[in-house]
Amino acid sequence: MIAAMDHVQLAAPAGSEDALRAFYVDALGMTEIPKPPVLATRGGCWFRTGPVQLHLGIEAEFRPAKKAHPGLRVTDIEAFAARLEAHGAAVQWDGDLPGHRRFFSHDPVGNRLEFLEPVDG
Repeated sequence: MIAAMDHVQLAAPAGSEDALRAFYVDALGMTEIPKPPVLATRGGCWFRTGPVQLHLGIEAEFRPAKKAHPGLRVTDIEAFAARLEAHGAAVQWDGDLPGHRRFFSHDPVGNRLEFLEPVDG
């Protein structure tokens, strides 16, 4: 039986770790967590906020995820969107999911990310 989602892994190109850190730590407010030493030699970086973990792994023939994406639940979605825009990330609002406010954005290497907040109604 599946009990919980442990993490989501996205791919990234070699040498992008500093840009990923700036985005996931500074823009999203996540904390970088250390990779186990045996995995750290492969590059990439891991991030956490509360129980949510995103792992960015290096892929030799990297192609950003344009359709596939993690859906990240946020609070105060307007302020969160403004925070991303202040860090230079484009925000694309989408009203197609009933019961939610949501927008899409991309990390610095082009991976698609969804941010959503349930609405009362």
